[in-house]
Amino acid sequence: MIYMDYAATTPMRQEALQMYVEASTTFYGNASSLHDVGSQAAQLLESCRLNLGKLLQADKDGIYFTSGGSESNVLALQSLIEANDHNGKHLITTTIEHSSIQHFFARLETLGYEVTYLPVDSKGLLDLEVLGRAIREDTILASIQHGNGEIGTLQAIQEIGSLLHSKGVLFHSDCVQTFCKVPLVLTDVPVDSISLSSHKVYGPKGVGAVYINPSVPFKPFLPNTTHEKGFRPGTVNVPGIASFVTAAELLHEEMPANQERYKQLRQMFIDLLSDISSDAIIEGDSVEQLPNILGVRFPGIQGQYVLLECNRNGLAVSTGSACSTGQQIPSKTIQALGRTSEQAQEFVRFSFGKETTEVQVTEAAEILNTLLAKFFITQ
Repeated sequence: MIYMDYAATTPMRQEALQMYVEASTTFYGNASSLHDVGSQAAQLLESCRLNLGKLLQADKDGIYFTSGGSESNVLALQSLIEANDHNGKHLITTTIEHSSIQHFFARLETLGYEVTYLPVDSKGLLDLEVLGRAIREDTILASIQHGNGEIGTLQAIQEIGSLLHSKGVLFHSDCVQTFCKVPLVLTDVPVDSISLSSHKVYGPKGVGAVYINPSVPFKPFLPNTTHEKGFRPGTVNVPGIASFVTAAELLHEEMPANQERYKQLRQMFIDLLSDISSDAIIEGDSVEQLPNILGVRFPGIQGQYVLLECNRNGLAVSTGSACSTGQQIPSKTIQALGRTSEQAQEFVRFSFGKETTEVQVTEAAEILNTLLAKFFITQ
């Protein structure tokens, strides 16, 4: 099977697996226990916090470990909003956020908050002027993703953060897709909180992290919680966290080389698709974007058909975010670009990873060529 769905999840790398086993064997104590076994686990946990802070160039005291990207989004937003809702009930986000954020804001609307959902252009970019006009006196927070997981478009979070902070608005950014894929230096970005996920960087599933600027007040989701300095309940997964940070450190070191390789693979695939079908439409192209993601539409062909036929022929791809797969509804991201419901159903995402080769890209194009020819013959 040729795997081209790395934006959905990545396989654990060997070093991360080894760290998980070592930490589970040697540092098995509860990090909150007062005996020496617990203290050893706590020391490893704090070492991981320090090392993750170094990768982000951020204060380690602002890092809290979670069960993954979705929980990171929800806890960061809930904690910041509850601590600051005395300043207003207005929130801002975009129409292309991850489902965890979309669902969270939908819930807040039932609790008396007002949410402005900002549009994006045909490439998936947010217009700063549109953002500026949306800010009100009672706006307390905006949640705007760094990179889109379906088409790869990168938002100008430095400029976005500067605008929001100039108006006294808190800024949360979902960085799950961009962490260790493109540079993310928090000393240079005016952001108040970000979310990260382990299984996007070759670490274990069920682990993630939140960074909240220590100077920003927040209110824990559950009061009187003791784990993670009160940020979240539940025994801390120290082996998983150690494995996550190990994987992140290695991928961060490899990032420059990976960026260049992914750009080459992406362009190679685009060229091959152009040879196969002159009608193939690349979504979000010609803007600053994640080099490992390629979103494509084949007009007249449902993405679900392409996915199933690719799978039958040994190629794993997706029709969008894995958190929305199986709902049989058009991609909200593609509709937000101005496409019709029918066009959104044509969407297919290809995403590259450490193990992707030029040979695999060529073979993937051949598989697509065969199934496209078969489809049009039968029409």
